[in-house]
Amino acid sequence: QVQLVESGGGLVQAGGSLRLSCAASGRAFSNIGMGWFRQAPGKEREFVAAINWSGSSTSYADSVKGRFTVSRDNTKKTVYLQMNSLKQEDTAVYYCAATYSYTDAIRRIVPNYDYWGQGTQVTVSS
Repeated sequence: QVQLVESGGGLVQAGGSLRLSCAASGRAFSNIGMGWFRQAPGKEREFVAAINWSGSSTSYADSVKGRFTVSRDNTKKTVYLQMNSLKQEDTAVYYCAATYSYTDAIRRIVPNYDYWGQGTQVTVSS
């Protein structure tokens, strides 16, 4: 089992920045792939970013590419999502997720992830 706890969400003005953190506990963290997803009211959960076990490979949704950066610190069992130049359309609940089946081909797919955090709200105002 892997337990995930997100933090760092909040209210920010458009153009501002936030850094989300996802702290993991339980099974070994250094060999697990991680993803960030978000869900806005009335919409399906969507992929935001992913990072492999070593941090050597990352992937981003087109809507956040160039603005968001995913990273990880395996010594702290934590994954981060640095969000810059935030837009109102970034408003959502953000979830981190973990999988031991991480591959480049399926890292963007929600059902591929076995463990999920409780989510943290990000609200971007105009």
